[in-house]
Amino acid sequence: MDVLAEVLRVSGARGALGVVVEAGGSWGLWWDAAPGAVLHVVSRGTVWLHTTGQRPLQVRAGDGVLAPPGTAHGIAGAASVTMGSCDREAAARAMGDGRALRLGSEPAHTEVIVLHYEQDPEVSTPVLTSLARPTHVTAGQNAQFSRAVELLAAELAEPRLGTTAAINSIVDLLLVQFVRAWLARHPEERSTSWLGALRDPVVRDALAHVHARPEHPWTTQSLAAATSVSRATLTRHFRSALGQTPGAYVTRWRLDLAAVRLRDTDEPVESISGAVGYASPHAFSRAFRRARGTAPGEYRARLRPPG
Repeated sequence: MDVLAEVLRVSGARGALGVVVEAGGSWGLWWDAAPGAVLHVVSRGTVWLHTTGQRPLQVRAGDGVLAPPGTAHGIAGAASVTMGSCDREAAARAMGDGRALRLGSEPAHTEVIVLHYEQDPEVSTPVLTSLARPTHVTAGQNAQFSRAVELLAAELAEPRLGTTAAINSIVDLLLVQFVRAWLARHPEERSTSWLGALRDPVVRDALAHVHARPEHPWTTQSLAAATSVSRATLTRHFRSALGQTPGAYVTRWRLDLAAVRLRDTDEPVESISGAVGYASPHAFSRAFRRARGTAPGEYRARLRPPG
């Protein structure tokens, strides 16, 4: 079971091309805190990433830097430069015309591809928010990341039949490659981070069982047996890696699955309750109300008002 792939699929962690920035001379662009993550990929030249309270970070051609959700930040042509707010209307026009957003007064010698990533707000299992601060991946650290960057730049430089579909796929691929690079580079960031927890073999194996069969009547004891550890060991590892018990994680994931199905399908509540591991609709409704503050039927009605 590829736990990362499954959680990215269910959580709707999807990316989209924001804008291509071509800049020269003195220039800077600032983004206020936004709900989604932002990935800046430098395809040509060098930029500096600015975040409040941190020293500017130099990002060279072939590098990428991911700013987690809610991170106010800017990119600029120098470590010391005055940055203006992103002109979203100009960016939208550039995207609509298929042109780059031009910045600075001199000929462009820098190109930055800006990508946006968001997660389904109805899914509480964190993925993007596990990245606690802007993370930099250099061209020499991950060959697959570098190849994906080159492929994206080539598609943007010469649009052809199927380019839109190709770009969408590459954008999602870049997120996976970035997460892999982050996991390899930050072995110290394990505690209470969902991504960091994947480094713990006990937790990773347990998550694989839960995500492969969420409908199974898991208990801490049965999950420990499936993972070939004691109940105490499993609980200790979950508390250390995720800050919660195995049972709490199972409940959270089941209800995430249920929330997506309530919103996106017409399945009866009784069917959904069984599919996510509850013995009765009553038990499912009680758990759902406790976690989401509303009954499943009311939740569905709120998210899917009659047309």
